[in-house]
Amino acid sequence: MKRALITGITGQDGRHLAGLLLGKGYEVFGMIRGQANPKAAIVQEELPELNLLDGDLQDLSSLIAVVEQVQPDEVYNLGAISYVPLSFRQPELTADITGSGVLRMLEAIRVVGGTQNNPIRFYQASSSEMFGKVRETPQTELTPFHPRSPYGTAKVFGYYTTVNYRESYGLHASNGILFNHGGPLRGLEFVERKVSNAVARITLGLQSGLTLGNLDSSRDWGFAGDYVEAMWLMLQQESPDDYVVATGRTHSIRQLLDAAFAAIDIDDWEPYVTTDARFLRPAEVDLLIGDATKAHRVFGWEPKTDFGSLVRMMVEADIAAESAKADG
Repeated sequence: MKRALITGITGQDGRHLAGLLLGKGYEVFGMIRGQANPKAAIVQEELPELNLLDGDLQDLSSLIAVVEQVQPDEVYNLGAISYVPLSFRQPELTADITGSGVLRMLEAIRVVGGTQNNPIRFYQASSSEMFGKVRETPQTELTPFHPRSPYGTAKVFGYYTTVNYRESYGLHASNGILFNHGGPLRGLEFVERKVSNAVARITLGLQSGLTLGNLDSSRDWGFAGDYVEAMWLMLQQESPDDYVVATGRTHSIRQLLDAAFAAIDIDDWEPYVTTDARFLRPAEVDLLIGDATKAHRVFGWEPKTDFGSLVRMMVEADIAAESAKADG
């Protein structure tokens, strides 16, 4: 039985990935920070076979202890300060967890597992936000980075640290450059979930409208359940490498609103939506669209869920959740 260690286990991707690996017969360990993590009970109830361990990406000694205890075949580093607006308010914390946390986890793997021909395989959750002010469209593995947020710059550090440990110590360490991906497990602070939840509440009469920032920014959105499969496939390859994971299609916030309100049969969403400069980023990323040709060529990955289906899935899940909450 293979063993996998996942940081960021309480997040959207961690929960999807844990479910995928458990379904494949893995013994899965999720790392949480502190006993009082409010999401730990939710994840444990959702995935009772999951083993939860204490560890902290800001503390190398705790990471060494976790890796020694688990003796994993695969480590998936999904833990991060992952909300871009928060990274502007807490840039130092973002740099320490999202950036230096990658180095600490890689160092723990190196210390516990040795150097050359390390049997522990490592996945780093890199991000399309590293491209930022894009130099070319679509973005590939060879597109230069130009991050536009503390989150993006921290992810660039983590990306190159992963490459460096691969080249310096022979670790099987791969970067997945994932473009935006969501689903019903996405946090409410992210725009796609903010929209789907608001639309659900509007149709149930619980909310009258919503406020957003830049409606013209465009993203390449996919379903998180599809994307975690790409993470797993990367670590099944004989040689480590770096891969873009994306749908190759881009949609604006306006198109997101079109799809979400269409799910409740409203054609004109403008009466329900206002904009506020407080929701604008200090430095905006206007257009992201990825080219996942390499991932498709090397290990046959391609997205299964289209944009319209993803948005409808999220709205329907939020309607069900909000209805249950309203019923007590």
